Amino acid sequence: MDKPMAGVRILEVAQFTFVPAAAAVLSDWGADVIKVEHAVTGDAQRGLVSVLGLDAVAPGSSFYPIMEGPNRGKRSIGLDLAKPEVRPVLEQLIRQSDVFLTNYLPSARRKLGIDVEDVRAINPDIIFVRGSGFGVRGEDADKGGYDSTAFWARAGSAAHVTPADAEQMCQMPTGAYGDSMGGMTIAGGISAALYRRATTGETSVVDVSLLSVGAWAMQFGVNLAMVTGGPLPEAGSPKHGAARNPLSGTYRTSDGRWLMLTMLQPGRFWPGFVTLIGRPDLAEDSRFDSAEKLMANAPEAGRLVAEVLQERTYAEWTALFATMSGPWAPVQDVWEVSQDPMLRANGYISTVVDADGEQRELVTSPVQFDESPQQLTRAPQFAEHTDEILRELGVSDEQSIQLKIAGAVT
Repeated sequence: MDKPMAGVRILEVAQFTFVPAAAAVLSDWGADVIKVEHAVTGDAQRGLVSVLGLDAVAPGSSFYPIMEGPNRGKRSIGLDLAKPEVRPVLEQLIRQSDVFLTNYLPSARRKLGIDVEDVRAINPDIIFVRGSGFGVRGEDADKGGYDSTAFWARAGSAAHVTPADAEQMCQMPTGAYGDSMGGMTIAGGISAALYRRATTGETSVVDVSLLSVGAWAMQFGVNLAMVTGGPLPEAGSPKHGAARNPLSGTYRTSDGRWLMLTMLQPGRFWPGFVTLIGRPDLAEDSRFDSAEKLMANAPEAGRLVAEVLQERTYAEWTALFATMSGPWAPVQDVWEVSQDPMLRANGYISTVVDADGEQRELVTSPVQFDESPQQLTRAPQFAEHTDEILRELGVSDEQSIQLKIAGAVT
């Protein structure tokens, strides 16, 4: 069974990527996701044309990667939740849903009547899920946050990837970086809440913040800082390899590309590695002929490895290393990732037909069931399914017209 969430309905009142990405994952797993968008403006992310300096729109196409990723497989309805005329529609949607998913701030939820108490008054069994920037308690609970602020900057990643002498802070490596991880986290929380309800009959309020996801991603360093009682010292390391392991770190090839070695047992892998790269003499070298000596002389060993790896190209080394038993990886750019044979072999890239009928490809969410690659469908156009959903709710065409005239639905 490759659609374990079939039969679950998610009502999403959210925008941008963090929380919508969770519903995209659940849609991949078979859930019926209804995305509520503002009747006039839609999801605010539809208006983003540039992300981290890159164009976010495919020219001349309706295919919009920044919307497709976190919204594939959903149905979109355009509702102005501030209009009293739309309240019966919203309440009917709530009654028919298993999960209410939102990233609206507390003040907005109260104003629109979609806070926990409001929603539970309509459907006592619904699972209420909040995605926030900084959590639901404390002075910043009603403060908005993006992954660049809450996940990347405030939770420590930015500081610890930016060199001390850098003139500019390192940015996230791609748009919605923390949002995508946060969406997976929310999807896991929803799954646990659905299991709890199925086994105990008790429902849940699920909370995930970008700050908490960022701190979780940085937990090794954060936990260590709490043990030591202060900021961690700058980790001094040689130019090549690690301070006590020449087989752990990045090395440059003759054409300026990078290779990552992560052989955490240097004594075990050293003889085979140096033989593979054409320097078997280093296995017998008195400076490196035991694990203890190799660790003690790691900077010098790293320098010698670097000299050898700079003699051949990236393509030459990756072909040679394909037979190596020790853990390593090529350092790939996003195009190379999209063509990675292991991603392709495992179905982690899926074909989707866009609104123009063109075949496109998207990265799937990383969980598979029963060894079945996920089959994706495109994200909805703005308010594309309004009429379809209204009819499902029992709204007549005449009533639908009146709602549209009132500006309550689109």
